[in-house]
Amino acid sequence: MEQERQYDLLIKGGRVIDPANRIDGPADVAIVGGRIARVALDIEPAAAASVIDVTGSIVTPGLLDIHTHAYYTRETGRISVMPDFHSFRSGVTTVVDTGSAGAAHFPHFKDTVIDQVKTRVLAFVNIVRDGMVGPFEQDVEQFDAELAAETVATHPDCCVGIKTAHYWTSRPVDDAHPIWAAVDRASEAGRLCGKPVMYDFWPRPERPYEELVLEKMRPGDIHTHVYGQQFPLLDEERRPRPFMREARSRGVVFDVGHGSASFWYRQCIPCLEYGFGPDSISTDLHTGNVNGPVFDMATTMSKFLNMGMPLHEVIFRSTVTPAREVGHPELGTLSVGAEADVAVLSVREGSFALTDCGGATLTGSRRLECRLTVRAGKIVYNPDGIGLPEWPDAPEEYWSIRQAPGTP
Repeated sequence: MEQERQYDLLIKGGRVIDPANRIDGPADVAIVGGRIARVALDIEPAAAASVIDVTGSIVTPGLLDIHTHAYYTRETGRISVMPDFHSFRSGVTTVVDTGSAGAAHFPHFKDTVIDQVKTRVLAFVNIVRDGMVGPFEQDVEQFDAELAAETVATHPDCCVGIKTAHYWTSRPVDDAHPIWAAVDRASEAGRLCGKPVMYDFWPRPERPYEELVLEKMRPGDIHTHVYGQQFPLLDEERRPRPFMREARSRGVVFDVGHGSASFWYRQCIPCLEYGFGPDSISTDLHTGNVNGPVFDMATTMSKFLNMGMPLHEVIFRSTVTPAREVGHPELGTLSVGAEADVAVLSVREGSFALTDCGGATLTGSRRLECRLTVRAGKIVYNPDGIGLPEWPDAPEEYWSIRQAPGTP
């Protein structure tokens, strides 16, 4: 008698790394109804309608990239990428757009992107009403704390906080154009909506970085681009300055936000060597860096792997910590009942050149690549056709290709 099918999909034979549940070892992952049903050794294949054998691979929760630009439908949205084109091929199931839309355009962003794509898209609302990128980012009258906070409160399902960036004004400091205007208004908006602020910041003598992280930022606020060359992270002996640890002890969060111009090995490697790693790994993915130096989340994670960060920690800082930072701890986990977002990764051995934003190379011996991505229980990326039959053995349903297992 045929066994009753308990599960829709069984991911079998991999090494499961699920830091949220302190799992690191051989296990199978069973999915039913778009949710995680069971994580255990030797789940019976006959209990599943579809079985994917991933022996030799790493199985993790779907990755979170909490610094991206995804408002690609905006007429002036030249920096943004279409999430589904870039997320799944890197094992990412959740992206967070960081301020591409302000309050004036957020409803359009939600209608045309967030509610349409398969990738889960969350967002920080820009303190600038018109978002980015343009001269309006230097206009203090655009910094509307009340409206930004109201936008976040109106969309609690997808808004995770406030973003400030690109206030580079070279005007004289005066009452009309205060040097801390964007920071102070963003902080006010964060307090009003009870959410964190993500800061993209360029220090100047009148607004030093140390003051930002020790006085302006609140516990839970996020400084992204932490390893950018513009920040005085290291002392004369190339050790992290004490104020960095003091800021972390205050609850300030430090995110990678790699980007086109915000990640240098000369900043990052000494910090890692002295125990000042990032709280979260993210890409700042946009049209200016998808062809280098960022490429994707897996490449960014590979850089940290080759700088000496253990694999389980790389996964931890790409799942658990970013989920917590944006107020969604239910993500980045394979807990029973969680939405079934899963990444299957391979660790390739060889010689790999990995570049930073200054054009310097780190030659590493390991590279993470995505083999399979599951979003809400559905396979959305499967470049090797894992689990699919050779064409001579395909059943009649082969002609209805979208019904075959392993297709989106």
